[in-house]
Amino acid sequence: MERRLDRPLLPWVGWLPLAILPGLALCWGAGHPGWVRMWMIALAIGAACKWLTWWEDGRTSNAPWVRQCGYLVAWPGMNAREFLDCAIIPPRPARREWISAATLTLSGAVMIWVLARRIPADLAAGWVGLTGIAFLLHFGSFRLLSLAWKSAGVSAQPLMRAPLLATSVAEFWNSRWNVPFNELVGRYVFDPTVRRWGGAASCLMVFLLSGLIHELVISVPAGGGYGLPTAYFLAQGGALLFERSRFGRRAGLRRGWRGRVFTIVVTAGPVFWLFSPIFIRNVILPMLHAIGAT
Repeated sequence: MERRLDRPLLPWVGWLPLAILPGLALCWGAGHPGWVRMWMIALAIGAACKWLTWWEDGRTSNAPWVRQCGYLVAWPGMNAREFLDCAIIPPRPARREWISAATLTLSGAVMIWVLARRIPADLAAGWVGLTGIAFLLHFGSFRLLSLAWKSAGVSAQPLMRAPLLATSVAEFWNSRWNVPFNELVGRYVFDPTVRRWGGAASCLMVFLLSGLIHELVISVPAGGGYGLPTAYFLAQGGALLFERSRFGRRAGLRRGWRGRVFTIVVTAGPVFWLFSPIFIRNVILPMLHAIGAT
């Protein structure tokens, strides 16, 4: 019988790191500072998910081993099928894209090592530093990495895709903010359950899972604030369902300026639930001190 190459062999091997690595990070990180523990857990989850996508989509691709290694260790995205498809030739990035990404990277560095140290209030300094980290990594460095891969002829789409331009909560979470995670949960959580439970229940399950993951990455290293990240993401799920309701459609919450205002209020308003003061004090401020930012 001819062996099918479009289905992974021994699928449990793909899921094995996800069952092991986060637990190991939780145990090994117990004696380390909160910010070190945060990165250990986040990297463990990311590495496990990366392995899963490669095991199911990358092993049987015709991509050279250099590109496969690049996907595993030099790219934070999770779309192995697109990254390793040698038939996809992305357009070369324009100069303005490089300038924009470099500007965001530099802005993040300034927030961390210049502005944060000049703010006397600890919480405010922590928030500025946290924002700077997002600019330095997610909006800046990772975007530069995306452009570098595209210049090399590899389809590596950016992780963040102008989230401020979203005109609905659904657009924000589905296609603009942290796209690799959305692709993962869409494939492994939403799609397998939507036919059985319906769109609303599957949607809430995705946001519940997001909350639980952030509990591991945020609440556990902080040693407090438990339940707040989950509450934040369940609120996002509720807002998404609300904007799709009859009232939300009539109010225009899925398009135009109304949708944009609604999205900003919903996503940014309760962000203190996600990054609570205890997280700022116990994780972010010690990290800023350790890297010489405060």
